[in-house]
Parts: sequence; C-alpha cells; structure tokens
Amino acid sequence: MSDAKSLLQELEGLVPECEARLDQASSLSELEELRIEYLGRKGRLAKIMSGLPSLSNEDKPVAGKKANEVKTALTELIEGRQSQLERAAITESLSRFDPTMPGRTPHKGSLHPVSLVMDEICDVFVGLGFEVVTGPEVENDWYNFEALNMPPDHPARDMQDTLYISESFLLRTHTSPLQVRSMQEKNPPIAVIAPGKVYRRDSDITHTPMFHQIEGVLIDENVSMADLRGTLTAFVHQLFGPKTEVRFRPSFFPFTEPSAEVDISCVMCGGKGHIDGQPCRVCKQTGWVEILGCGMMDPNVMKSVDYDTEKYSGFAFGLGIERVAMLKYGIGDLRMFFENDIRFLEQFS
Repeated sequence: MSDAKSLLQELEGLVPECEARLDQASSLSELEELRIEYLGRKGRLAKIMSGLPSLSNEDKPVAGKKANEVKTALTELIEGRQSQLERAAITESLSRFDPTMPGRTPHKGSLHPVSLVMDEICDVFVGLGFEVVTGPEVENDWYNFEALNMPPDHPARDMQDTLYISESFLLRTHTSPLQVRSMQEKNPPIAVIAPGKVYRRDSDITHTPMFHQIEGVLIDENVSMADLRGTLTAFVHQLFGPKTEVRFRPSFFPFTEPSAEVDISCVMCGGKGHIDGQPCRVCKQTGWVEILGCGMMDPNVMKSVDYDTEKYSGFAFGLGIERVAMLKYGIGDLRMFFENDIRFLEQFS
C-alpha cells in the first residue's frame, strides 16, 4: 500500500515549485506549457493522484481534499501570471502607439457599374410614374412564353436559347414574365418596370449566360404609340443628355404589335460616325446605336390576363443593362463586368 505521508508531501511540494517557475514564463505560450506540465491530463498532479487508489480508506479522503486544494492553488497562480502577461502585452502595444500619427483611410468601395446604371434607370422611370417590381428567376413556361404570345411551336422561342430545368420550368430568359404577373395582380391603369437577372444559353465576346434587363409595361385607356415615343424619348434624354437624338425603326417582337427598335445617336462619336478622322467602332460609322426594343402591347397578351382589349391599350419595352452601361461609361469589352478586376471597379467609387 502506498505511503499516504509521501503522497501528501509530493502534493504540498507542487505549489511552491510551480510558483518558483512562474517568473520564468515570459510569454503566454510558455505559461501554457507550464499549465499543461502541472495540470494537464498527464501532468504532475495527475501523476501523483494515480497513487490514490492504493491508499487506505482512511487516507483517501485526506489525500483527495489536499489534491483539490493544490489544484485550486495552482490554477490561481497560473491565472494570476496570465493576467500579468496580458497586461504587459497591452502596455507594450500602447507604448508603440503614437496618437499624433494620422489615421489610416479605410478602403472605399463602390457599387458595380451594372448596379449603378440599373439604379439610375429605375430612378428615371420611377420619376415618370412607374413602379418597380421583382419576382422569381426560375419561371414556368406559361409566364415566360405562352402568356407573352409564344406558344410551344412559336419560332421566337429559338431566339431565347433557353436554359431549361425541367419540361415546364426554366431560368427566365427575360423579365417580361413580371409584366404578366403584375397584370394578373392589378387592374388598369398599370405602369411597372421589372429589373433583374436573366439567363440564356449564349456565351461569346458580346454575350454572357447571365445578364441584366429592365422591361416595362404601361396599360391604360387610350394609350398610343405617341405615348410610347414620348416616354422613351424622355428616358433617353434623362440618361444620356437632352442633345441625344432618338429614332424608332420597325421591328418584330411576339408580344408587341406594332414593334420597334430604338436607336440613339452614338455617344462615342456624337453621331458623326468617326472620331478624329478614324471610323467609330461602336456605331460602325453609322452614327446610331440600338439601345432597346419596344412596341404596343399585343392584344393576345392582354387577353391572357383577362384585360378588356376594347377598353384598354398599352405599350411595353425592354433593354439590356450591360449594353447601356457600356455606352454610358465607354466600356469596350462586356467581359470586364464579370472579371472582378479591382483596377476597373475602383474607377466607379
């Protein structure tokens, strides 16, 4: 049977021994090593207490009580030294601090140019009385195509390069489904714009699989092509300046009739077709740049949401945000929007 007196003497010797070694621990890492040596699972205290089961039943309570006292004393000693070292570290850090030095200017971020242009376009149309609406990026076929006068066999579907999730669901190819959803929820008069991401299976130097669009619709009594022309001309002048010329060219879209594409005088060459005698690459020397598509709302679209086509008429339009941003900021490569080059993004801070 182990000698209880010897075990108690070893326990009592731990405290003064540890106390003598604390001053040698000049860092928190050295102090941690000392703590593990005395209080760890395989430390000095645990090793001494491994002899406890061999003591007599009368000696075990005495030794156990002593072990708890020693453990408490060791813990207090180590924690006290830890507090000293932490205060010393703070004092040393403050001694190196010079309050007379100027502060560091934090890095200033900015909105992405696509976000900047999207916000600006929304602000213009909100000022013209339109409401901003949002909705799901995963759409069903009815909202994305059929309600917009594109039945399953319509050739215009081939223009969309659709990313299908299933036979009935897809990643929306435009934000026009939000026009249909808004028309379902509201009775005329209605004037909404729908900004957001759209997806098409297309990727090259001028196209990306994901891009941004804003599409709008206005429906009321006696809405005419003149209202459409006036609204979009006011929009262009707000965005690119009052001297920007606007022209409408006949075109085709399945959900509008008649349809048109809108051109503006080239913002790079001022509509001249050349810059300092050199051909303008943006407008290809024509002096005009196509910016959006539009037209009068096809009656079939209005009938899909039970609007009275004898009483109401309206117009719709849509434009790509990246294209407008490229024109507005003189950006020559679409890929710059997605490469996350900090040198490019910092120009918009």
